[in-house]
Amino acid sequence: MRHQVKSTRLGRGSAQRKALLRSLVTSFLEKERITTTHSKAKAVKPVAEKMITLAKKNTLHTRRQALSYIYKKTVVKKLFEDIGPRFMERPGGYTRIVKIGPRSGDGTEMAVIELVGTEFKKKTKKKEKLSAKAKAQAAKK
Repeated sequence: MRHQVKSTRLGRGSAQRKALLRSLVTSFLEKERITTTHSKAKAVKPVAEKMITLAKKNTLHTRRQALSYIYKKTVVKKLFEDIGPRFMERPGGYTRIVKIGPRSGDGTEMAVIELVGTEFKKKTKKKEKLSAKAKAQAAKK
C-alpha cells in the first residue's frame, strides 16, 4: 500500500530524480518561467515553493539550506534578494501551472510553470518600435 507516499517517480531512480528536480528548480527560479511536462511541473511546484518560503525567512541558516539544494549561487542570491521580498506578504501559492497542450513528438501533456505576478508580456518587434517612434516624432511636429 502507498500510504502517505506523495512523490512521483517520474520513471527514474532516486538519485536521477533528485538531480532532475534540483536542475528544474534552479532553472525555474533563474528564469521565473519554464516549459516542461505536466507531471514534472507538478513535482517541481512544492520544492520551488519551499525554496521561496526559505527566502522569506532570510537568515543565514535558510540561505545555506537553499545553497545545499540549488546549483547556482547567483540563483540563490536572486531568490533571497528579489523573489523572497516580492512574496513577503503572500502566505503561499507562489507558483502557477498552465497546461499548453500535447507535445508534437510524443503527445505528452506540456505545461508552463511560472511565478505568480510574472505574467507573460508580448515582445514588440523592431518594426513596431520604429513605427511608434516615427509616429511620436510626427506628432511633435
